[in-house]
Amino acid sequence: MQADINEVSLAFDDTGSGPAVILIHGFPLCRRMWRPQTKALTEAGFRVVAPDLRGFGESSAPAGPYSMSLFADDIIGLMDHLGLAQAVIGGMSMGGYVLFNLLERYPGRAAAALFLVTRAGGENEEGRTNRTRMAHAVAEEGPGVVTKVFSELVFADGTAERRPELVAQARGWMEAATPHGLEGALLAMRDRKDFMPDLALLDVPALVVGAEKDRAIPLEQSRRIAAGLPRATFRSIPEAGHLANLEQPEAFNRCLVDYLQNLHLR
Repeated sequence: MQADINEVSLAFDDTGSGPAVILIHGFPLCRRMWRPQTKALTEAGFRVVAPDLRGFGESSAPAGPYSMSLFADDIIGLMDHLGLAQAVIGGMSMGGYVLFNLLERYPGRAAAALFLVTRAGGENEEGRTNRTRMAHAVAEEGPGVVTKVFSELVFADGTAERRPELVAQARGWMEAATPHGLEGALLAMRDRKDFMPDLALLDVPALVVGAEKDRAIPLEQSRRIAAGLPRATFRSIPEAGHLANLEQPEAFNRCLVDYLQNLHLR
């Protein structure tokens, strides 16, 4: 499906019926990463909305600048388009950065929050330098520089040997990202806000999921989010790297379904 939101065409899947759950993908991926979760959640009685952020997947890719605020505005615009006053909103990695921004600027639109292998802190100086350098490399050399780095980073050690088809699938999603999307998102991540000091202000039911073998965002970052939020439930996924939802889908889905069913949403 496509919707014109904030002067861009956003692609999204809208599947199932019941309480709405919006899932925001990570960098440099697309909504297809959520297919195992969409199946599990719809079978459990939930409606799943999975958008492609601007610049990724099948959404249009205007020139930047991009920001977490702009991504969050797009999610709210999509909710308005679908007539959703509230939804459970989940974000993976960069999607979690979008979620933090959304919770701060649109209080009341999230019935609950799902922080999925993400972090609350801002970028340190080394990280800012690396994001800037990679954005420039995309402009000069093309998207392949991102694919090379991230396809090696997002899986646990040994996954490439055990499940080469999964790694190839993820690489394909990365390769489909547009230069504008990659550059814009890299600089948006570089400039994102540090939400660690504000976690106590986010008074919303929250599930925090980390991965025990995550090389991109260590498990401790998820623990820090859960410790800082006033109404958080923490879960960790064993034997999983950054793309825990794809490496260990059954354990990941069980975390989501159990948590959402216990919320007793309408």
